[in-house]
Amino acid sequence: MSEPIAPTPPDENFPRTGRLVGVDYGTVRIGVAICDPMRILVSPLEIRLVSDPERDADYFRQLALRERIDGWIVGLPVHCDGGESQKSVEARKFARWLGRETSLPVRLFDERFTTSAAQDRVRSARFAGGGDGGMAGGKGRSAKGKRGKQGGKRSRERLVDAVAAQVLLESFLEAQRYQPQLPGHSPYGREAGEAGLDG
Repeated sequence: MSEPIAPTPPDENFPRTGRLVGVDYGTVRIGVAICDPMRILVSPLEIRLVSDPERDADYFRQLALRERIDGWIVGLPVHCDGGESQKSVEARKFARWLGRETSLPVRLFDERFTTSAAQDRVRSARFAGGGDGGMAGGKGRSAKGKRGKQGGKRSRERLVDAVAAQVLLESFLEAQRYQPQLPGHSPYGREAGEAGLDG
């Protein structure tokens, strides 16, 4: 995903109401979750396998139109001390790209504990006979795992990505309810690779 000079950041007036999508970005898979317009309930929606930039851009534009999205919440992977890594740089670039391609506001939000929480939820759902953990969609370009243990493992990994996006969005909405200021920060606020969330 090439990154030309960004236009005026579209998240200057991030909406306080309306439907949001949580995005757990990865270079192979992207987990997607969505909330209702009242921002009360959050559900894992689907898993997108990363393709070429044109197809990925079309996917997110169509998703925004289909689900009437008002904004994106992109997970920012950081270390426990708030420092950033190469994955943080990639997530920042993706967030700027996503805002540019969809013309919708984007907010970065700390995702340092979302994967472990998602893994716990998926394990709990399996033991309780919950199957797919409540996937609401499946319309994206999702992978088809091989049969047997390998296929089951890949299926669980994909489910974890979607549930991680769910946890991310739930965390953002909870923070928004109790903080006077908008949680997270703009992907346009600083150059990638500089100080982390606590810097």
